[in-house]
Amino acid sequence: MAKYSIILFILSALSLIALGITMLASTTFQVAQEGGEDYVTLWRQLGWLGVATVLCVIMAVVDYNVWMRWRWHILIAAAVLLALCYVPMIGVKINGSRRWIGLQAFGVGGFRLQPSEFAKIALVIALAGWFGTHQALTRTFWRGFLLPGLILLGVVALIGCEFDLGSALLASTVGLGVMFVAGSKMRYLAIIVVLCGGGLAAGIKFLPNRFERIMVTFDLENHKEDLGLQQWVSKLAFGSGGMEGRGLGEGRMKLSYLPEAHTDFIFPMVGEELGLRGTVGVVLAFALLVMAGMVVSAYAPNRFGKLLGAGLTFLLGMEALLNMGVTTALLPNKGLPLPFVSYGGSSLVAAMVAVGILINIHRQGVHLTWDQLPVIRRKRRWTPQL
Repeated sequence: MAKYSIILFILSALSLIALGITMLASTTFQVAQEGGEDYVTLWRQLGWLGVATVLCVIMAVVDYNVWMRWRWHILIAAAVLLALCYVPMIGVKINGSRRWIGLQAFGVGGFRLQPSEFAKIALVIALAGWFGTHQALTRTFWRGFLLPGLILLGVVALIGCEFDLGSALLASTVGLGVMFVAGSKMRYLAIIVVLCGGGLAAGIKFLPNRFERIMVTFDLENHKEDLGLQQWVSKLAFGSGGMEGRGLGEGRMKLSYLPEAHTDFIFPMVGEELGLRGTVGVVLAFALLVMAGMVVSAYAPNRFGKLLGAGLTFLLGMEALLNMGVTTALLPNKGLPLPFVSYGGSSLVAAMVAVGILINIHRQGVHLTWDQLPVIRRKRRWTPQL
């Protein structure tokens, strides 16, 4: 299992990418039929897929230990990109959130980058490198909690101030996961949970729209015309798909009924067109991807590789879980994409970078054969000598 886990991991990722391209073609087909631009989003996604594939191959070839030596440079670069979201003429504000940077003001249209997608990977690299360097001090307050906690809170604060509470919540959860796997004391981690919870509560208080989104989740029926529209139509899409689905390209909820049907809410389109079998297949693919990724991490040759692989796998799995929770109305609307499937260049590139790093970890992993495993001897029962 350990030796071939990367094959399962890659097959799961490729299946999700193929599904995403197929669903994007299905979503944009109707736009082309109604006189819109012919598959423009599909061609853009294919272009991003080409870039993501090149970066994935590079990450799979380059020794992952290089990222440990460059961890601070990577973290600082991620922080600078996050800060650019606040700079006029570079930061792009959409739907009240400043989570993108672009060059439209300089005449370069059509290009947008979401730095938070890469900042989450930089955070995992920084924390894995920290605990890989200070292994003997993991249980201490200063180097096992306070300093890595400040790294985590700094990245979360930069993302949260963009009014992107969903990505901030994801980054804090992944950071806590890395610290937990590294061995930080639970009572110290509880402090970070309280601080992150307090920051989230403050964000909800000063951003009434976020509080309303939380309350809408408990009463979609009375908010289906406003803030609850996406999740209400999403539930209708799942219900209308049934077991078999309407058929590929036959979905109706994407016809301007469901906003962002090709990005954050592409999962309901899978449910409507491919039915329950399609949605279960997506859940199973992510479950296998997480399982295989954790196995790859467990056989990494050093502590940095183990923490890095576990953190990246947890990032992919947790983002998928949050997206599915939002689209099934179990969680408030957070604006998180479904990795590998949703339309979006930043999300796809970041996910493929994570895949490439995990491939490199596997290539250098310690894979024992059956004859190399320690022999477990049975205890012989003591029999009295007559």
